[in-house]
Amino acid sequence: MDFTLSAMWANMGLFARLIVIALGAMSLVSLGVTIERVLFFMKAKNDSIRYAQSVEQLLGAGRLRDVAARKVGNTGGYLGRVVEAGLRALFRAEGAPSEYIIESVGRALERQAQREIQTMKRGQVAVATVSSTAPFVGLLGTVMGIVNSFKSMASSGSGGLGTVSAGIAEALITTAFGLLVAIPAVIAFNWLQTWVDARAVDLAESSNELLDTIARAVGSPLIPREFTPEHMKQEPRPMPTNGMHAAGYGAE
Repeated sequence: MDFTLSAMWANMGLFARLIVIALGAMSLVSLGVTIERVLFFMKAKNDSIRYAQSVEQLLGAGRLRDVAARKVGNTGGYLGRVVEAGLRALFRAEGAPSEYIIESVGRALERQAQREIQTMKRGQVAVATVSSTAPFVGLLGTVMGIVNSFKSMASSGSGGLGTVSAGIAEALITTAFGLLVAIPAVIAFNWLQTWVDARAVDLAESSNELLDTIARAVGSPLIPREFTPEHMKQEPRPMPTNGMHAAGYGAE
């Protein structure tokens, strides 16, 4: 028997061929997702770097309104969208007590950062699925190849190597295909996950820096510290004059 790929393909049964075709499709999915994610990551990182450079001086000077006036859209990267979400929350809460402003901005930054991380993880499920299932798909082909070998032995009535060689070769080639598909997928998934984890740290650090900047700005002329609406204003309580203790006051 010729053990070239073309010869082994010609001698494969229908089930083994379906296994190889399925592994080929899985490999294409994993490769396509990996390439798309790499290109997406490169663009997002470059956009974020450009946005950071464009607003660095404005944030350093506390000019938050000028930063908020910039429309991020799809050109600011993940960093620009997180900063924009925080500044929107800041100016929506303008006039509220300072504690509420800081908490509102912090929640907005965290929400948007989680959205960005989920966007970065898009497609990783497919790569993880390929990396974990490809060896088992190949193993399924291996099992069926061994079954075919035993069938050949039973049909011929002998157990010589020539009788079972075709089935064994079929089993080994599907196992090899499964490993060839799974190994690059595992490497790709680990790299993608590491990249996302690193960007999550970057977003956390940037959010904390922006929150510190906002905390310093609250109470300045740009952002009043607090404002009491009319319905919350109360008349001052008169001092008690009957010599009895009252809440908040001591006895005369």
